[in-house]
Amino acid sequence: MAEIYRIVTPPIQGNAYLIVDEVKALVDVGGDAEFLLSKLKRYIQPEELEYVFLTHGHFDHAGAAGKVVDATDAKLLFHKEELPILNDPMRNGSRLFGRSFTPVKPFRLLKGGEKFSLGSITLEVIYTPGHTPGGICLYEGKYKWLFSGDTVFPHGNIGRTDLPGGNSLLLVESIEKLVKLDVEVLYPGHDEVTTGDVKSQIQQSLEFARIFA
Repeated sequence: MAEIYRIVTPPIQGNAYLIVDEVKALVDVGGDAEFLLSKLKRYIQPEELEYVFLTHGHFDHAGAAGKVVDATDAKLLFHKEELPILNDPMRNGSRLFGRSFTPVKPFRLLKGGEKFSLGSITLEVIYTPGHTPGGICLYEGKYKWLFSGDTVFPHGNIGRTDLPGGNSLLLVESIEKLVKLDVEVLYPGHDEVTTGDVKSQIQQSLEFARIFA
């Protein structure tokens, strides 16, 4: 069975998740490449990394992507609608934090519905716009894991929609997709990993999102 390591990253404590299976993958990278690469070395050799999935393009989740990919030669994957945000310092927030930003080139642009086998687990890409135009979640159906980025958080919380590209109506539609999934472990973009009654928490997120739609 795959092992998952949560890495809390600077500058504002976004979660990156290292998945160690036959094929090794990262879900999000945070905003500090040197910090992340040093943490990876606790578990793997960085050059073992095969995939980097970005749930969305905001700097606190994706700012280190260019340097991490350069250092590891991993394949960078994100949704096609997210490319304008990823490479715009104003929209991705890097200028706000006064951080340098290395533009990224994807190995593959995603549309949603793709599946990636890592060995014992398979990640399915779910297109979940709302927080950003090209947000995605990753679902593992056998073990009922959901990597939710900033679409939903524990305890019924949701991603904000008042940043460039945010859309409250689309966020509701995206969470409606998630409530249909059988989820037992939530790996959010911020906050702690959550187990127990996760489906109910996602339902609470949907009800909360509808208030602002």
